[in-house]
Parts: sequence; C-alpha cells; structure tokens
Amino acid sequence: MKKVKWGVLGAASIAVRKVIPGMQKGGYCEISAIASRDKRKAEDAAGKLGIAKAYGSYEELLRDGEIEAVYNPLPNHLHVPWSAKAAEAGKHVLCEKPISLNVAEAKGLLAVRDRTGVKIGEAFMVKTHPQWLRTQEIIRSGGIGDLRAIAGVFSYFNRNPDNVRHKVEWGGGGLMDIGCYPITMSRFIFGEEPVRVVGTLERDPDFGTDRLASVILEFSSGQSIFTCGTQAAYFQRMHFLGTSGRVEIEIPWNAPNDRPCRIFVGDQMGGAPKVEEFPIVDQYTIQGDEFSRAIRGEREVPAPLEDAIKNMAVIEAIFKAADSRQWEMPEKI
Repeated sequence: MKKVKWGVLGAASIAVRKVIPGMQKGGYCEISAIASRDKRKAEDAAGKLGIAKAYGSYEELLRDGEIEAVYNPLPNHLHVPWSAKAAEAGKHVLCEKPISLNVAEAKGLLAVRDRTGVKIGEAFMVKTHPQWLRTQEIIRSGGIGDLRAIAGVFSYFNRNPDNVRHKVEWGGGGLMDIGCYPITMSRFIFGEEPVRVVGTLERDPDFGTDRLASVILEFSSGQSIFTCGTQAAYFQRMHFLGTSGRVEIEIPWNAPNDRPCRIFVGDQMGGAPKVEEFPIVDQYTIQGDEFSRAIRGEREVPAPLEDAIKNMAVIEAIFKAADSRQWEMPEKI
C-alpha cells in the first residue's frame, strides 16, 4: 500500500513528542509537512523531526495538493473549525480528542464530513492498542463471566496558568482532557451507551476549570465509576469486575513505547492473577497506520465521528449532572 502523505496543524507538544515520531515509524504514514502560525517554530520542528516542508500558516498547508490527510492537535476550541477547513480542502482528518466543545459543534463537523466525503476520526489511540483489544476480547468471550463494574482513575498535577488545559473558553479542564478516556473506553468495553450519569466536579478558584471529577455511568449491563484530577499525584489504572473474574490494565492510557505493557487476569477466588504481557509497541504508530489504512479503504475508521459525538453527549450530561446535582440522561444520538 502506498503511504498516505500527512500534514500536521501546529507544533503542539503531544504532536512533536509523541504522535509524529510514532507515525514516522509506521508502514503507512509519511509526515510530509508541518504548519505553525510561527513559521520559525514550524521550521524548527521540521528540522528536528526530518519533515520536508514547513509552513507559516495552517492555510498554506491545506493548499498543498500533495497532502492527503491532516493530524489536528490544536487546542480543543480549534478542533472543529480547523478540521472542517481541512475537510473542505479535501483532506482526511485525524483530530485529537475531545472532538469538539459540545454535541452541536460535533454534529456540524459530521455534516461537513458527509458533504465532502473525507474520512474524519477522533484520536483515541487506546482503541487500537493490543492491551485494550485483548481486554475487550477476554470480556466479550465471557472470560470473567458477565461484566458488572468498571473502576478507573487518571490523574496528574499541573497548575501552570499558561497551559491551554486551564482555559475554560478553550475547552479546558480535567473532564475534557483526561476524563474522556474512561468514558469512551467504558462504552467500548460494555459495548453500549450509558442510560444515565451522575457526577461531581471541583473547580480551580483561579482558572475556573474542573480540577477534580468523580463520575458514575450507569449502563443496562452494569456500572462504571472513575475519578480524574489535574491537581493530584500522577496515577492511572482501570479495573474490570465480572461475575467470575477480573481484568486490570496496569498503564491504560499512557502506554509506554519502550517496554512491554501488562494486564492482570484474576478469578473470583482472589488468588494471584495471571499476567499477560504484550510486546513493545508505539500506540501512535498503530493509530496512524490504522487511520491511513482506513483512508486507503482497507478498514473502517477506528474512532469515527459518530462515536465521538456519543462520547461528547456523555461529557455534556456529566457537566449537567454536576450542576443539577442529580442523575442526567445523555442525549440520544
């Protein structure tokens, strides 16, 4: 298969540190250009990463006829506007999560996708990582009986006032930044949508963004609970409890690319769990290759817009529940 020629909108930290190097290791991706509103910044990133072309505006990159697909790692409030512009320019789009600031905005992007005929996906790299696919396989095959509960935590500490995650108007806050992960993967593993949600948020007194969130998602088959925090000790874990066993993912979100990943599979007796170890991979390599294969028609988009909109509906319901202090039902998509 001919490699897909990619362009990158912006020199965001996640792009230059993780995603671009990961995609460059793939068999289906060629990072051909990078753009920044500061051309020197684009040129610096291009030089360090061996990218052929550097542009001083996003518009210039979108006018490049050789670019087939765009990776959009811009701040949350720029996800839909620039993904839509890329689609209108005939480029396929892999956009960072969360796809939008709200459901209505995401639906607008869906309309653009359907009109232009391009592929648009949300960059939930975890959905193609072997440890998550294996966890899904174990649970779907009845390996731990009937799945009844999911419990997770994801936290880090950051109070840098210049960080985009602390700007309310830009879609900042912990729920949008990291809470979206346990939401989407609870839906992924249960294989259904939550019927109602409840949650509580604590907001930073200076920034106004949520810095601590605890949430319950009620599914017809069971429940998922999680806590996420942006001003707490760094930690992450996911547990899946069934009627006859359990699965634990040791590093569910920031899966390392320099050592094996592990999951633990235990039975209902509570003895020492069986350890399953996975060969070293880079989840950003897999993500880029799988989306490129979707562009070439070899598979479906791993995290399509339809799924992204449903995830945003859950996020909106959690914010509403935190304000109303009662259970809320996500909008049916």
